[in-house]
Amino acid sequence: MGILIEEDMLRERRFVFSDRQEAGRMLAAKLDQYRGTDGTVLAIPSGGVPIAAEVAGILGLCVDLIVVRKIQVPYNTEVGFGAVDPEGGVLFNEQLLGQLALSDDEVQRQVDKARRSVERRNRMFREGRPFPSLQKRIAIVVDDGLASGYTLKAAVRYVRKGRPSKVVAAVPTGARNAVEGMLLEVDELVCLNVRSGYPYAVADAYREWHDLCDDDVLALIKEGTAGFGRGGCQVS
Repeated sequence: MGILIEEDMLRERRFVFSDRQEAGRMLAAKLDQYRGTDGTVLAIPSGGVPIAAEVAGILGLCVDLIVVRKIQVPYNTEVGFGAVDPEGGVLFNEQLLGQLALSDDEVQRQVDKARRSVERRNRMFREGRPFPSLQKRIAIVVDDGLASGYTLKAAVRYVRKGRPSKVVAAVPTGARNAVEGMLLEVDELVCLNVRSGYPYAVADAYREWHDLCDDDVLALIKEGTAGFGRGGCQVS
């Protein structure tokens, strides 16, 4: 069971961050023990990228991307019944999947769609760069929120294969049940704003919120302020 680090003053509150950049700076303060270490910050696109850029820049850590993708429900693309990892591995939310009554063909079509998205975004964002070596290093996986938790869980399980010395998940906001599930997957979870209300929405933690598109991510990468893929990360 991992350790939870939260901000008591933000518990159960909404609209506590002005934007992702402020959330990243607040996360960095909670992650200060990793300043100047061998830690590698891994951003989940799209929403995790500006947050990870702030964290890595403040703490002086190298930063890269880990591309995972939600497997979307066909008739409600905001909802996912699992996630695909960077190598196409699949993690299903078995409980939800059992409630959806999707045919095997429908499930496979959505999995294939998610895999194609992962492949396309890996080419676009990472341009064929090897994934950074994590062996005996600290891995800090960053996203902008934790709703069902399956996208982050898929990323964490993939990261574990690299045999890091420690796996930390860092998100500004998270649903209580997803937070509890994530603690079974990581050594440490930093989640500043834990909420137990239903329905839970990541966006409700931010006063300024918009979905990021691929061009937004590319712009952040090209800015190079945190050195995505070029910040001294050791490659496999």
